[in-house]
Formats: sequence, structure tokens, C-alpha cells
Amino acid sequence: MSASSHARPTVALAGATGFVGTAVREALADAYNLIVLTRSPVRAEVQAPSDESAIEWRHCDLFSPQAIAEALSGADYAIYLVHSLLPSARLSQGTAADFDLLLADNFARAAETKDLAQIVYVGGLIPEDAPRTGSLARRIEIEETLGSCQTPLTALRAGLIVGPGGTRLRMVINLVRRLPVMVLPGWAQATTQPVALSDVTRALRHVLGRPEMYGEQYDIGGPDVMSYRTMLERTADVLDKQRYLIDTPVDLAPISKLWVRLFGGVPQALVNPIVESLRHDAVVRDNPLQDWLQPDALSFDDALRQSVDERGRPLANPRSDLRDEEDRYIRERSVVRSVQRLPLPTDFDAYDVAREYMEWLPRFGWPALDCHVEGDVVHFDLRPFGLTMLQLVYDRDQSEDWRQLFYVTGGWLSDSAHPSQGRLEFRTALDGQCALAAVHDFAPTLPWYVYNATQAIAHLGVMHGFGRYLGTITADRQPSEAAP
Repeated sequence: MSASSHARPTVALAGATGFVGTAVREALADAYNLIVLTRSPVRAEVQAPSDESAIEWRHCDLFSPQAIAEALSGADYAIYLVHSLLPSARLSQGTAADFDLLLADNFARAAETKDLAQIVYVGGLIPEDAPRTGSLARRIEIEETLGSCQTPLTALRAGLIVGPGGTRLRMVINLVRRLPVMVLPGWAQATTQPVALSDVTRALRHVLGRPEMYGEQYDIGGPDVMSYRTMLERTADVLDKQRYLIDTPVDLAPISKLWVRLFGGVPQALVNPIVESLRHDAVVRDNPLQDWLQPDALSFDDALRQSVDERGRPLANPRSDLRDEEDRYIRERSVVRSVQRLPLPTDFDAYDVAREYMEWLPRFGWPALDCHVEGDVVHFDLRPFGLTMLQLVYDRDQSEDWRQLFYVTGGWLSDSAHPSQGRLEFRTALDGQCALAAVHDFAPTLPWYVYNATQAIAHLGVMHGFGRYLGTITADRQPSEAAP
């Protein structure tokens, strides 16, 4: 960073390489020093342009709260734009909701240790009357988790963000471009309030560093409230396409997901979250930030024109330029990440969960599996041969009541020569509503295709079994607690 930039506030930006993050980075670089956190070493190695002297790129493992805290050093504020829908390992086991919960929890705790003044989060609109399941539950959990520590959170809730490279917008554009006739399910009549990417960055810049906006949630949207059917019609007008839309009252959810996958140009991992998010009315509720934003807000049509090229094709996501290289790095690294949500018995902390696991696993694997502890070293051995399948070392320095951490240091099932050191953690989340069991950066000894067909499946079976066991502890405690 240049010497003249040191007097400016410093913002740490997590999730800076997507289409929203790229726009935010460009919008803030003139007034703030930026610390850009990226999970990708490929992107961290890319040199920033010479005119971006106020931007410092830092490679950061967002699955480690200690790594995040180190990367946040020197920041005054943080902006969180992270999602886990793209792979971070060659094999990822678990739901997007559980991955996102763990990432948000790490970030909130790290921000607290660094005494940051504010976290700003850009999430999705939360319909008032929709069931809190699926992608909607995920939005609420991320927001609640980011605001669960001492660092004040300012949450911006947006509907469809219309700008160059947006995945949901690309889906809309491609459907209109590729399908002369579309049969629309009943939920195509659900209303939404899209917002231009430039207005999202204006709103974010407006709330950043304003104490009166700490701890608040704001819906933001553009001037146009419309159904998804109307959005398709207006997209066809902008692209100068004649399209025929046929309404049907049938839900058609499986067919809708198939057609989005085939014609929308959306990665498979994103199809379900996108379709589920379209099924409910999502309109902005009145608030001071929306009142400030609205007079100069860009219309849907104008924002759409800025998002396509001269042939009406959607402009590329900024992340796509290095996507192939990142995928190659992930394949070559060949590690596993697995996150499972577990019931948390009343009055249990992470230490209790870890202790129960070490005691329960030998019973679950009897008579083949034995577990014994020598100081801080845990051995999982194969009977009757005494062969150590996995060896874990308890990390006392990084373990707390909310998190218990073990490093994989040996064993026949672990590739000890791999440069990445695997780790197992148990942690509590959502203010004690659940626990998470997570494996990070585990490198198996078995050939990859053999591992996928054996050890990977066995691990899921073990975690599901342990979850059921914790559930029985919770169930056994409930009657006595409920008794008069």
C-alpha cells in the first residue's frame, strides 16, 4: 500500500472475487485501504494492477478461525460476501447450509478477537410468510451467526442483483435467449424486487462505518417490483427476442430444476438454491436505507443492458477467468472436507461432544475398532492386529469450550507425506442449538476411487450414527426436564 493511503480506514473484504465482490472492491478502492481475503492461492498469486496500490491480497483459509484472525490484522471494518456453493476440496461432504454456518461462525469469532468496529453482510431478502427451510433458513442462520459475537453486524438483504456476471441473472438471460417457448410453473407469479449491482455498492458504501447503522438489517431493492414472469418478458424486450410464455398452475419443481440446469447455464451445485429462492414473494420492506437509495436507483432494464454484450449474451463472472486453474489445483491437492450438523444435548459444549465421540466410536465399531488415549494422542486401532488406522493429536492451544481441535498426525488411512495436515473439529453453533463435526484437509492413503467407495462412505455412516446417538441423549433428558 502506498504511504499516502495509511491514513484511510482499512476494510477487509471476504468474498472479493465474485461479481458482487469485484464491484465492491472497485467501489471502495478510492476511499479505503482494502485487505482482500481469498481462499484460493491461485488468486492470491495474481498481482493487483498498479493503480490498485491500496489493495493487499491475502491468502486465507476461511475454515480456520485462527487464519482469519491473522488475515484481519490491521482492518477497521469487514465486509462478508462469502458462500460455499463452489468446491473447496476434491471431495466435499455436507450441505451448503452447514458449510456456510461454519464459515460465518469462524468469521464472526475472528472479527471479535481483532476488535473490528463493524461487519457488513450482503445476503438475500427474507420473505415474511415463507417457511424457514432450505435456502431461506440458510440466509437467516448466516445473518444470525455473523451477528452473534461482539462485532456489530449491518446486514443488507437484496433480491436478484442485476449486474455483469451474476449467476441468477445469467440464468434468466440464458433462458430467454435459448427457449422460444417457456412453460412457467405457478411460482413464476411470485413477486420480486431486483436491484442493480451499482445500487448494492452504493448502499454498502453508505452504511460502512456509520455507528447509527450498526446492528441493523436493511432490505434494499430497485424501483421495479415485478413477477418472475414479467422479468422474463422485460428481459426478452431488452434482448429484442420474441418469446412465448405459457402459464400453468402446476409447481413443476423437478422439471424447472432440469430446465434451469440444461438451458440456464448454471452450475449443478447452484440449481437447487436458485430455484428454491424463486418460489416466494420477496419484496423490500420500507426502511431508511431504502428511502435514501431509491431516488437514484437504476431500473431493471437499464441494469440489464449493462450486464450483456452487444449480442445480448451475459457478461462473464469475474471469477471465471481462473476457475479452470483453481479446479486443477483442487484436483491436484486431493484433500477431503466434510461438515455434518449434529444434535447438541442440553448443557453440552464442544468438549462434551468430543469426549462422547471418543467413547462412543469404539462401541459403534466393536469388535473391529479400538480407541485409546495417551495424553493428548488418540489412537484408533484395528483389532486384533493392533494396526493404527488413524492417530490424532489434541491441540490444547486452539481448543476452547466452543471448539475442540485434533490434528491427524498418522495412521494407515492417512497420507502422512501429504503437505496438508488434516484436522478434525467438534464445535457448537447457533448459540448452542446444534453441533458441527468437521474434517478439513484430510489426505487419504487409499487411491482416490477406492477412498470414495469405502472410507468416505464409512465416515458419513459414522457421523450419522453419532448424530443419532447424541439425539438419544437429548431425548433421554427431555422427560425429566419437562416434569413438574
